[in-house]
Amino acid sequence: MSAKDLFLSGGGILLVLLTLVQLTPLKLNPWSAIAKLIGRAINGEVLGKLDVLEKRLDSHITTDDRRTADGNRTHILHFNNELLRSIEHTKEEFVEVLADIDAYESYCKSHPEYPNNRAVLAIENIRENYRERLKKHDFL
Repeated sequence: MSAKDLFLSGGGILLVLLTLVQLTPLKLNPWSAIAKLIGRAINGEVLGKLDVLEKRLDSHITTDDRRTADGNRTHILHFNNELLRSIEHTKEEFVEVLADIDAYESYCKSHPEYPNNRAVLAIENIRENYRERLKKHDFL
């Protein structure tokens, strides 16, 4: 069977039909679908490895974000302990801990499974102290 016979017997009609469907504004893209299938067949192993790497990276990001939140909470609790022991602080130190509080609360809001109850009262106390210092103008 020659190419001419194949084209005349229906193969050519199929080729033209697939091309027309690809070019029309329909959501059907047969050439793209065929190319995607071939690409997945050729790159299947690489795509599998990328999925594994993506999961590992997500795990590392989650661990790093949690570690950062833990560090913020530690700084908040330490700062509050210093306030409870009447250690004075500068306005800049208050601004720094308030930034940590913002980051910590943002993390807690987006991660409801994270244990937040450890710092709630410390945060209230820091904010209250900051308000008092602002009113009295008596930062260190």
